[in-house]
Amino acid sequence: MALRINDTVPDFTAQTSQGEITFHDWIGDSWAILFSHPKDFTPVCTTEFGAVAQLGAEWEKRKTKVIGVSVDGVDEHLKWIGDIEKVAGCHVPFPIIADEGLAVSKAFDMLPADAYLPDGRTPADTATVRSVYIISPDKKLQLSMTYPMSVGRNFAEVLRALDALQATYGNPIATPANWTAGQDVIVALSLDDEAAKAKFGELDIVLPYLRKAKSPF
Repeated sequence: MALRINDTVPDFTAQTSQGEITFHDWIGDSWAILFSHPKDFTPVCTTEFGAVAQLGAEWEKRKTKVIGVSVDGVDEHLKWIGDIEKVAGCHVPFPIIADEGLAVSKAFDMLPADAYLPDGRTPADTATVRSVYIISPDKKLQLSMTYPMSVGRNFAEVLRALDALQATYGNPIATPANWTAGQDVIVALSLDDEAAKAKFGELDIVLPYLRKAKSPF
């Protein structure tokens, strides 16, 4: 079954470049981002891991843990990290899951249950392992994105989406198109005008169903 928004994400135990983890325990009470890759020592993936490493201070500021998953072993990961650090110009502080048995990729519905790694495989054999999952502290999936092999992920957009998710999490607001932190938010229709004004102050009523307010965050 596909993993859907607000589903509890799979728990699992796996070896990583930083030792064994149990996923839900590793998340703890933080937000988490899991991003997957079909193979080590591939060009697009190397630039992506580097981009995530360069954003280390931004993830920390948002109390968010990041973890990679690649369909290779720990030894390969440890060697590959050297290349990533060379490209990024910084340390890779986060773990990379070794998903040689495809357990994680299958649990997150990136690969079918009967998938396997053939001898002499190429990244094309695990091409669908190119996803991003943003997970809230209650271990529920809040957002997922899957990219093709040829398109590098925009982690500035992942960061923007994380900001929006954290702003709206448990709050009666939504964010409009292209929203960035600090911009006006949309007030949920669950609040009438009076209640909305009491909670958020003056409203910009663009349409009866589109009411904006200053961001409370």
